[in-house]
Amino acid sequence: MLAAARRLGARRVLPRALIVPRAAGATTMHARHFGLTPGDAQTDRDTITRLLYSIGTKREVERYLRIFSSSANPSQPAKFAVIKIGGAVLDQIDELALSLSFLYRVGLYPVVVHGAGPQLNEIIEREGVVPDYIDGIRITDAKTLQIARRVFLEENLRLVGALEQLGARARPITSGVFTADYLDRAKYGLVGKITRIDKRPIEAAIRAGALPILTSLAESPEGQILNVNADIAAGELAKELEPLKIVFVNEKGGLFHGVTGKKLDVINLDEEYDLLMKEPWVKYGTKLKIREIKELLDHLPRSSSVAIISADMLQKELFTDSGAGTLIRRGYKLFKYSSIDGIGPDRLRQVIHDRDPDVLSGVSSVSGALSSIAQTPHTIYADEALDAVAVVSHPENEVAVMTHLLPSKHGVLNSVVDNVFSAIKKDHRKLFWTARAEDENRTWHFERADGSFTRAGRSLFWYGVQDVDEVERIVHELEAQGRIERAYLPVGPGPRPAAGVGAQGGARAYSTFARRPTHIPGGARGYATAAPKKVALVGARGFTGQALVSILDKHPYLELAHVSSRQLAGYPLTEYTKNAITYENLSMEDVARMEKEQAVDAWVLALPNGLAAPYVQAIDSAGEQSKSVVVDLSADYRFAEQDGWAYGLPELYDSRPKLRAARRIANPGCYATSMQLLLAPLLSLRDPARPPTVFGLSGYSGAGTVAGATDPDGRPMTAAKVTPTDLAHGVKPYALTDHIHEREAGTHLGLGVGELAFVPTVGSWFAGITSVASVPLAQKTSAQEIRAAYERAYAGERLITLKKDVPILSDIEGQHGWVFGGLQVHSGGYRAVVVGGLDNLLKGAATQCVQNLNLALGFDEYAGIPTTKAA
Repeated sequence: MLAAARRLGARRVLPRALIVPRAAGATTMHARHFGLTPGDAQTDRDTITRLLYSIGTKREVERYLRIFSSSANPSQPAKFAVIKIGGAVLDQIDELALSLSFLYRVGLYPVVVHGAGPQLNEIIEREGVVPDYIDGIRITDAKTLQIARRVFLEENLRLVGALEQLGARARPITSGVFTADYLDRAKYGLVGKITRIDKRPIEAAIRAGALPILTSLAESPEGQILNVNADIAAGELAKELEPLKIVFVNEKGGLFHGVTGKKLDVINLDEEYDLLMKEPWVKYGTKLKIREIKELLDHLPRSSSVAIISADMLQKELFTDSGAGTLIRRGYKLFKYSSIDGIGPDRLRQVIHDRDPDVLSGVSSVSGALSSIAQTPHTIYADEALDAVAVVSHPENEVAVMTHLLPSKHGVLNSVVDNVFSAIKKDHRKLFWTARAEDENRTWHFERADGSFTRAGRSLFWYGVQDVDEVERIVHELEAQGRIERAYLPVGPGPRPAAGVGAQGGARAYSTFARRPTHIPGGARGYATAAPKKVALVGARGFTGQALVSILDKHPYLELAHVSSRQLAGYPLTEYTKNAITYENLSMEDVARMEKEQAVDAWVLALPNGLAAPYVQAIDSAGEQSKSVVVDLSADYRFAEQDGWAYGLPELYDSRPKLRAARRIANPGCYATSMQLLLAPLLSLRDPARPPTVFGLSGYSGAGTVAGATDPDGRPMTAAKVTPTDLAHGVKPYALTDHIHEREAGTHLGLGVGELAFVPTVGSWFAGITSVASVPLAQKTSAQEIRAAYERAYAGERLITLKKDVPILSDIEGQHGWVFGGLQVHSGGYRAVVVGGLDNLLKGAATQCVQNLNLALGFDEYAGIPTTKAA
């Protein structure tokens, strides 16, 4: 279980197309209610489980299913999760119902309690009642309560109905669970303080195969209905049921740092609570929320945790290790002992007896293990409950070796093992350790190592050493000293290990960052050619990353030195042939260290929107030692020119001098690139009173890839998030207003809000964008005049082609430039229609990135960019 959750968390909902309302003949997880055979139900469960693999690895999903399913004890059927739904989230009822239906289809029954504050405010204000609060508590008189009861019942039935439409049975429970006394009748009116929970209606619903959907209304012992805060109701429910997860679903999707604005990923209360509450930005509602959650978790088993998440991230919150919102848990205080006596010989002996794989298999004995630990200076890392224990041997002036890593199942599930490993990394800049090659959790080791080698049934891991010669020297020394087993290195002379097979099987060779010099041919136009520039690519798994790797593989002056991908860490990058490259999982600490050491000349961040900032901050943390160029392919810095970011569209805005001097470059979006190239020559001719309209049609690769997708053998693979099958081999308009590329193109073209309209559509081919612009003109203009404007604007541009006919897919897909054509002017002369096209993965992303790298690093702008169609 060593690969288990850093958190019981997750962050991305499955595409809507993957969850289909139950039609005639469709199966659900509850065969006994729909006349289905056990085989039908199992088939449905298997299908839904496979769909879950698209948001996490197969191992993650199956582990969480086992964990959550084991909580569904028939005698206590409400142990899985309590989910509190904020009233504002009920406005996203389709997403919410899809997420809850998904849980139902894999046999899980969360207890759902919802509020309805926004809906209630709207109605009571419409009926002439002004909402009033004291200390954040709604004052509830008889009329307010009458309206509240009606609103709660309507919203409850609306959610139940949405679930039933998706084939998920749901039972409305609007009374009989919460008993309450008046909180303070004179002060708050008909507001209750919960005094008792009757869980029988909830358990009866689950035993009947239905999701229990509760309102936050209570009754006094005399039968008076009382209003109760939904958060408090969920908390009291959790204290009674003691579930694994308490999930607060809101529209924000987490708690956020009051200064940086970053989402707080994990809060470990035992370690962080006192310091967190002293932070000046932790005040008002945030302080109250954190305090309430701490008080709640103090009443619950340590295995329980609270997640604050948005509705569309619920599956990823529950079924992946990465998480999506904010996870709050009690956490674990860690201790370090310099001797066996410090931790206690009997306690350590029992841990070794119960958990050491060599002892359990009979290869070693408990006394032998204890004796081996005592022979060298060592530190024992553990939490108070010994849910995770690690022993690090560190003789003076020698490399540290982790000789034992012994977590319990509970320690893995609650991330104690991760906390222990983090403590070790703080103390030791270099570390070697071993694990059995057949260890089912070996992925955990690969994710935390800089390199590895497998031989004779065991895997050797290390971090903090980047040079293969140093690795070999250290391993030889450790073998000679008897600190690791012998025979990790090949015996006798011969070739060094080559790039090996990834984490899921086969031999692993050294993962090394030492690179052989590459011959550089003579440069063009006097640009720098003395030595290759090293590039690190973060986010290499996606289609854009793959396209960039292909270009860099043939680039005369740029050398790919590092590729980072969490899902592919440990696997060889077979598409790159200049050097043996292995995927890594670079942490923020790794990035900061590499930047300080000036290990690379350029970083390319090919990450989803919203994820670039931590990497940029890590690079910037090197201060004056930061010399590298950063090209960000996301939308995160396309509006940040005032912060020192250059906008990387070389053909427009006289950008080239700025890009040659730039150290931080925002790569434009694919649609936005095509729109700007299409509209820029017409800016002086357009009618400012009537906005141009652009219709964009893109191949499905533009929708991105599915995180955690694997092939039939369980190996990570790149899979499209949207496929031709999903589109029924047709097209689908989406994001019909306010697409971010509309704002991007309008901003850089100098258009105001509402002065550009853009409608994107995804099609059933792989790559290629066609953009059709309809542009109202200020005065009557001929097609010849408009054509001349494009010829003047793009004279001498090697990656722009002006043709007469409308560009078709074969003109665009696989091409490294932008194609213009199909110019027509309306018979009245006051409207022009023009067409432009590019490959969204090339000129829309990777090729443009290489243009920007070339300019910023001092090379010819077009170096390494093929003039022929890409393969």
